[in-house]
Amino acid sequence: MIDFQNVSKILGGKTILDDVSFRINRGERIGFVGPNGTGKTTVFSMICSEITPDKGSILIPDKLRIGILHQQLSISTRQEDVLSFAASAGGELPRIQARIHELEKILQDDSGNTAALNELGSLQTQFEHLGGYDSEHRAEAALAGLGFSENTFHNPISSFSGGWQMRAAMARVLLGNPDILLLDEPSNYLDIPAVEWLQKQLKTFTGTLLLVSHDRFLLNTLTDLTLEINGGKVTRYPGNYNKYMVEREGRIALAESIRKNNEKKRDKLKENIERFRCKATKAAQVQMWIKMLDKMDEEPQQPEDLHFQGRIRIPDPPRCGAQVCSVEKLEHTYDGKRFIFRDLSFSVENGEKLGIVGYNGMGKTTLLRMIAGTLKPTGGEVHIGHNVVIGYQAQEFAELLPPEQCAYDVVKQASAGDTPPSRIREILGAFGFSGDSAMKLCKVLSGGEKIRLCFARIFVNPPNLLILDEPTTHLDISAREALQDALTKYTGTVCFVSHDLEFLRGTATTILEMRRDRIRKYCGGFDYYEEKLAEEERQASEKQQKDERAAAKAAAAKNAAEELNQKERRRIKAARRNALLPEKRRLERELARLEQLIEKGEAEKAEINEQLMNAGPQTDFATLQKRSKALDYDISKATLEWDSVASEHEAFMRRYEEETAD
Repeated sequence: MIDFQNVSKILGGKTILDDVSFRINRGERIGFVGPNGTGKTTVFSMICSEITPDKGSILIPDKLRIGILHQQLSISTRQEDVLSFAASAGGELPRIQARIHELEKILQDDSGNTAALNELGSLQTQFEHLGGYDSEHRAEAALAGLGFSENTFHNPISSFSGGWQMRAAMARVLLGNPDILLLDEPSNYLDIPAVEWLQKQLKTFTGTLLLVSHDRFLLNTLTDLTLEINGGKVTRYPGNYNKYMVEREGRIALAESIRKNNEKKRDKLKENIERFRCKATKAAQVQMWIKMLDKMDEEPQQPEDLHFQGRIRIPDPPRCGAQVCSVEKLEHTYDGKRFIFRDLSFSVENGEKLGIVGYNGMGKTTLLRMIAGTLKPTGGEVHIGHNVVIGYQAQEFAELLPPEQCAYDVVKQASAGDTPPSRIREILGAFGFSGDSAMKLCKVLSGGEKIRLCFARIFVNPPNLLILDEPTTHLDISAREALQDALTKYTGTVCFVSHDLEFLRGTATTILEMRRDRIRKYCGGFDYYEEKLAEEERQASEKQQKDERAAAKAAAAKNAAEELNQKERRRIKAARRNALLPEKRRLERELARLEQLIEKGEAEKAEINEQLMNAGPQTDFATLQKRSKALDYDISKATLEWDSVASEHEAFMRRYEEETAD
C-alpha cells in the first residue's frame, strides 16, 4: 500500500532517517515506537505529503483516503460549533456533499438533465452508504464518548481548551472513516474512560491503522506489528509492544552471543597465525587462517539503545507515622455555586501507592493540590501525619523551569544550602543527568528531560509523601517504565493522577475513583478496581434482570388475578341474570299478551265499523253497536294495563342492565 524506498531526511542538522526502506500493507495495524525526536512524527508528515524526503521516494496509491490526527492543532480560531466541526469529517463525504449541492442547482434550472439526475442518484446512494445522512448522530455519540456533555455540543470550537479541541479533532478524524488512519499520540489529554472509549472504537476500525503512542495499553491492544524508529533506522518487529520488547531483547542477546563467539574465533585465529607465522611447514596453514580471518562475517547489527538508559533511583524516604494523611468531609467550589466534590473523606496509609482516577473535571488535580497544601478547601480538612515530608509535582512544573538555568542549578536551588555538590550530582545522575548533561540549559531539554529534572528537584530533599499529577506526560516509553519501576520500589507513599493505564496498573496499590455521584476507595490495584467495577456492573445487571423478572412475574400474577376476577364477574353476572330472567320473561310475556289483545280488539272493531258503513236491510245494528262498545272498553282496559306493565318492564330492564353489566 505505502512504500518507503531508500528514504533519507535531515532536520535541524540531525539525521532523522538514513536510507530506510519499509512497506505498509493494506489492513495492517502498526505501532510506531522509539525515543522522542527520532522521526515518528516525521514519517507521518511524509505519508501525508506535508514534508518531502531529502532522498529516496515514497509510493502511495492516488485514491488512498488518509486521515491524520496531529499532536499539534491549528483550529483555535475556527468559529463553527463543536458538533458541526466533528460532523464535517474528512474523507469523501465533503466532496460528495458539495457535488450533490451543485447537481441540485443544475436540476433546478434544467429538471430534464438525465446525466445530472443519474449522477445525483449515484452520489446520494454513495453518500448514504458512507453514513452521510446520520453523520450528526454519529458525531454526537463520538463526542459523548470522548467526554463532551450534550449542553456543550453547540459551543464554538474556539471556546474550548487545547485538550478538548484535540478530542473534537479526534472525533472528526474517526468519523471520516479513512482507508488509512494515522494517530500521533491520540491519548494525550484523554482521561481513562475516554482512552477506553477510543480503544473500543479503534478495535472496530477496518482500515490500516498507524499509531504513534507512548501509551502501552493502546499499543498492546490495538497493534499487531511494531516499527521502531531509532538512530535513523526503521526496524520491523512482529507483534504488539510487549512482543516487540521480548523480540528486541532476544535480538540484542543473539547479537551479543554471536559477537562473543566471533571474538573467540578471531582471537584463536590470531593466536595461531602469530604462533606459526615463522614456521615454513605451517606457511600454507597460516595463509588459510589469514583468509578465514578476512572472510569472517560481520557481526549482526545490534539494535540501537533507546533514548533513556539506566534506572531512576529514588532515595530512601525519612520515617513517618503509620497514617500519612487523612481527608475529612472535604468540599470545594471555585465560583461559590457549583461544587467539584462534597463530603469527601478517606485516609492514606504509609507505603500506599494511591492512584486517583475519574473523568476530567472531577477534581483530581484539585484534590492533589489540597493534600500538597497549595490550595485551601472551601470546607473540610486535610490532616498531614507525623513527620510527613511532602514532595509535589504539578502538571505545569515542567513548563515553569527557568529556561536559562542549567539542570545542576535547578536542583542546587531546590536543595538545602549545605548540600554538597557531589550529592547534587548523585541525584542528577539518578534521574538521567550524568556528566556534562547536568549542565544542559532548561530551554534545550526535551519534555521527558524536564519531567525527570523536576523529579530530581523534588528528591534532593527526600520526601516520604510523593504527590504526582500526570507524571508520565512527555515521557517516552522507556522512561515511563523506568519511573514505574522506581515508584514500585519506593518505600514511601505516593498519591498520583495518571491517564496511562499501564502505568496505573503497574504502580497503584490502591485506587480512588472520583465520580459525580460518588467517590470510592478500592483497596487493591488497577486490575482489582476493574474487576470490582465489572462485578458491580454484573450485579447491577443481575439486579435489573431480577427486577425485570419480578416485574414480569407480578404482571403475570396481576393478569391471572384479573382473568380470575373476570371469570368470577362473569359467574356472578350469569347468576344475577339467571335470577332475574323469570321476571324478565314474565313481563315480556304480559306485554306480548296485552299487545296481542289490543291488536285483536282493534281488528274486530275495524270489521264492525266496516259492516256498519255497508249495512243492509238485514244488518243487526243494535248487536253490532253493543259489541263495539264492549270492544272499546276491553281495548281501553288492555291499553291501561299495557302502560302499567311497560313502565314496570322499563324500570326492570334498567335494574337488569345495571346488575348484569361488566
